[in-house]
Amino acid sequence: MINWPKLSIDIDKDFDMCFACGQKNPIGLKLKFRREGDGVRAEFTPSELHQGWTEVVHGGIIGCILDEAMSYAALFAGVSTLTARMQTRFKRPLQIGEHLVITARVTKQTRRLVETEAEMHLRDGTPVADSTATMFTIKPQEPAK
Repeated sequence: MINWPKLSIDIDKDFDMCFACGQKNPIGLKLKFRREGDGVRAEFTPSELHQGWTEVVHGGIIGCILDEAMSYAALFAGVSTLTARMQTRFKRPLQIGEHLVITARVTKQTRRLVETEAEMHLRDGTPVADSTATMFTIKPQEPAK
């Protein structure tokens, strides 16, 4: 059996400066997630600022977007989390300028862990990547005594 750490951190996240979702972060992705069905959804169009190879979106940006989607799925389910393990499958190269639809949902929740899945498609439904994650449930930091 894995001995998962007990985490207690300050969960007062500065959402404005989050790299993935912060609307005031000058170099951020500015993702906007909303509830949809039993999960979350966002849309995003990567630019040349997000490329690795010329005209191709960097895989780390794709992974970041999927990770954020799964975190939001947990958050909208009422749980603050940190990603413990994530597995991503890339299905095709993503060109800059291609409009994305990202969805995620919680698939299992226990007291200490949340399991999630996310998918990234083009607007026409063409799959780009998918991911699963196991996330630690975090609790608010105890006030100093």
